Amino acid sequence: MKLLVTLVLTLFLLALESVVVKYLGLSVARIDVTVAIVAFLALRAGLLEGAVAAYAVGYLLDLMTGQPTGLYTLVALVTFLLGRLAASLVDVRSATSFAGFAMAADVAHGLLAWAIAGVTGKQLHLAGLAASPLEVLLTGLAALLIFPLLPRFGLGAERREPGLLGQR
Repeated sequence: MKLLVTLVLTLFLLALESVVVKYLGLSVARIDVTVAIVAFLALRAGLLEGAVAAYAVGYLLDLMTGQPTGLYTLVALVTFLLGRLAASLVDVRSATSFAGFAMAADVAHGLLAWAIAGVTGKQLHLAGLAASPLEVLLTGLAALLIFPLLPRFGLGAERREPGLLGQR
């Protein structure tokens, strides 16, 4: 049930993101609400639940962006795992610290997507890297706005298991 709620919320936020980006006239940058959701899952969800949800969120992003199939699915999963690793090093309790965490996750997400696409021969546009600072800032602002909403939808209701990636 939580996975279904995560997918519906992600679809809603992706649709809202596309409307806001078009309304603001941003042709290159986007608002990575999916990265904010993956970052929240890395902080609050269990390992298996979060990994499956991150995979599904990445797949939805693949469908919405038109990039090579599987690129954002893999990148979202790796971002989730890196976020779990980083969550063991930092304490994220407030909306502002979550925004910083989501911004760092967005930087990692963008660099991973660019590197993986480069290795596979499907080059992403270099203009996307030039827009990255604006994209990271917009993701941080979106993370500030959606942080209070995510626990209300039941995302990450289970506390994380102790340890680095969920195991001792």
